[in-house]
Amino acid sequence: MDATRDPHLALAALLRRFRAQRPLRGGSLLMSVFGDAIAPRGARVSLGSLIGLARPFGLTERLVRTSVARLAADGWLTATRRGRLSEYRLTDTGHGVFAEATQRIYAASPGEWDGHWTLLVVPPGRGARGTLRDRLRWLGFGQLAPGVFVHPTCTAQQARNALAPGALEDGWLLTSAGEGAAADRRLVAAAWDLEDLARRYRRFRDAFAPIEASGSLAALAPQSAFVVRTLLIHEYRKIHLRDPLLPAALLPEDWIGAQAYGLCRRLYAAVFAAAERHLSEHGATLDGALPPAGAEAFTRFGGLARPA
Repeated sequence: MDATRDPHLALAALLRRFRAQRPLRGGSLLMSVFGDAIAPRGARVSLGSLIGLARPFGLTERLVRTSVARLAADGWLTATRRGRLSEYRLTDTGHGVFAEATQRIYAASPGEWDGHWTLLVVPPGRGARGTLRDRLRWLGFGQLAPGVFVHPTCTAQQARNALAPGALEDGWLLTSAGEGAAADRRLVAAAWDLEDLARRYRRFRDAFAPIEASGSLAALAPQSAFVVRTLLIHEYRKIHLRDPLLPAALLPEDWIGAQAYGLCRRLYAAVFAAAERHLSEHGATLDGALPPAGAEAFTRFGGLARPA
C-alpha cells in the first residue's frame, strides 16, 4: 500500500528516518519530549515511564539513562530519588528556556511591519562574539558585519530587556528605516541565509506531508499519535528556532516557512488529544499519574480542542 494512503506506513517511514540518524541523539529527542509533553504536565516524570515513552523511537534504556544524566549535568534537569526509583524535572533554567522557546515554536510569524529596523552596534573586541552573539541569534537578529546586528520587529527596548544586564554597556541600540522595499530585501539577503532555511523547511514538509496526505489520522492509536506529535515538534523546532521570523513583507512570495508552519499546526491539532491520552496512560511521576496539561498547552498553534 502507498505510504501516502496509510498513516501507519507513513509513520514507519518517519521512524526509520529518525533511527537512521548517526549519532542517534537521544538527549535532543528527550528535550523535545520534556518541552512539548512533560513541561505542560507538571514538568517532572519518573525515569521508568520516560524510558517507556522513549522506547518506540528506538532509544534503549541505557541511552535514556545516559542522556538524562548528561542533561542533568548540563543544568537542564534535576533528579529526585526514592530508594531505587528516580524522577527528573526541569530546573529553573530549563523552565525559563522552554517557556521562551514555546512562544517561538507554537506562535505564528509576525504580520504587519512598520518598516523600521533595530540596529545593535558593538565596538570591536567588546563582546560581539560568544554569548552575546548567540543570544542575539536566538532573538532572531541577523549579522550585517562584525559587531553590527539587525532585526525588523524586535524593538530596542525588547532587545534590552531580553539581554543580560550590562551586555550593551559598550554598544549602541539604534532605530532606523530603510530606503524602500528593494533596499530592505538587500539587507535581508546580507543578514540571513534564507536559502538554507528554505531547504530545511522543504525537507520538513517532504517528511511530514505523507502523514497528512493519508487523511486517516483518527485511525492512529494513542502511542502512534504521541510518536507523530513528538517527531513533528522535534524536527520542526530544530528549524524554527533558527528562523528569525521575519514579517511577510521581507520574505519571498509563497514562503516555505509559512507552509511548514501550516502543516505543523494541522498535524499537531489532529494528533494532540490522542497523544495526551497516551501520556495519561503511560506517563507518571514518583507520586502517581502525570497531572493534566495546563491551560497554556491548549493555546498552542492558535488553539487546540481539549480531550473529551
